[in-house]
This record gives sequence, structure tokens and C-alpha cells, in this order.
Amino acid sequence: MPLTPLLMFALFGLLVFLFVLIQVDVLSFAFAKLGLSPQTGMLVLFGSLLGSGINIPLFSLPAEGGSAAPPPLPGRFDHLQPGLADFNGRTIVAVNLGGWVIPVGVSLYLLQLHDLPLLPVLLGVALISTISYSVSRPVQGLGIAMPVLVAPIAAVLVALFLDSAHAAPLAYVSGTLGVLVGADLLHLRVIPRLGAPVASIGGAGTFDGIFFTGVLAALLA
Repeated sequence: MPLTPLLMFALFGLLVFLFVLIQVDVLSFAFAKLGLSPQTGMLVLFGSLLGSGINIPLFSLPAEGGSAAPPPLPGRFDHLQPGLADFNGRTIVAVNLGGWVIPVGVSLYLLQLHDLPLLPVLLGVALISTISYSVSRPVQGLGIAMPVLVAPIAAVLVALFLDSAHAAPLAYVSGTLGVLVGADLLHLRVIPRLGAPVASIGGAGTFDGIFFTGVLAALLA
């Protein structure tokens, strides 16, 4: 049977539908390893998706010059991600709803749900913070960039070493909070030199950035 444009469109739509089903199933499996119900997992997923475009301003800082944001670096994700607003000599520091507020909330919930021991959590967050800080770097006009797979892989190894019985939730908490501290908060002092109109903590948002780190760490643990 010849491939008509309508048939090709239908096949393409089917492939997209199957791809989405696979992604959702993988995410559902990751959330299940964290002890979250499918309903809660989907709520976190769609909340992160919708919240990734919402930045909550906190304060502003005087900045040193400005520049247009370059295209994303291949194989990297960015934090403290600048917006596209006109630069007026000050940088607005904000937190991203999908990439900061929700992952932190999930981390706090997992700490209570699994009654994670405090010492492994503190050690895990400290180690991932140190690793994230050492491999991340400021990029003029862009924000803070770091290799995308370093944090989740490190979080899994750290969690398995510190508390293998709670590897998945510990990897999620260590990965998300560790990246937030190491790649974002510890670089706050360089914000004035980035020349960015907006510095959004956790601004990479949904599947990359903080959310990607947490989910992939939980999936691999």
C-alpha cells in the first residue's frame, strides 16, 4: 500500500503517542521506586511541567553589563537561567516553581515518608553539592552550566554507598538538593558578573535541571 501523506501523518502520530507512553511509564516506575502513588507522581510531573515557566522573584542585584543569552550548550543544562527581558543594569534573582519549589517539596516529603536517617542525608547532600560546585561554571549571559549526567550518577553511587536500603529516595534527595546548593546557591556571588536580566534558581525546570537529576537518580538507584 503506498504511503500517502495522511498515512505518514498517522504513523508519525502513532510513534509520538508510543514515545509518550514509554516516557510516562518510565517516569511512573521512577516515582513508584520513590514510594509515590501514580496519581502523586503524575501530579508532580505535570506540576513541574507547568511550573517550569513560572519564576518567583525574590530580590534584585546590581549587575555588571549585559548580553543576549546564547543558545544552550550541547549536553549541558543551565541553572540560574536568565530570561529574555531587556537588561536594565540589575539582575532579578528568582526561584523556579517547577525546578526548585516542587523538587524541594518532594524531597521534604520523602524525608518524612521513608524516615530517612539524618546523617546519610546530610552527607549525601554535602557530597553532591561539592561535586556539582566543582563541575559547574558560570557562562556570561547564560547562567550556571554543568554536565547533565554527573549529578544523577553521583547521587546514585553516593546513595548506594551510604544507605542501600533507601537508595532511591536518598538518591533523589541528595541529587536535587545537592545540585540546588552546589550549582545554584554556591554560585550566587557570581550573579552580578553574568550580565543576565533574570537569574532563576532551578530555572532549567522540568526534565533537565533539577527535575531530571532527581528522577534519573531515583530510576537508576
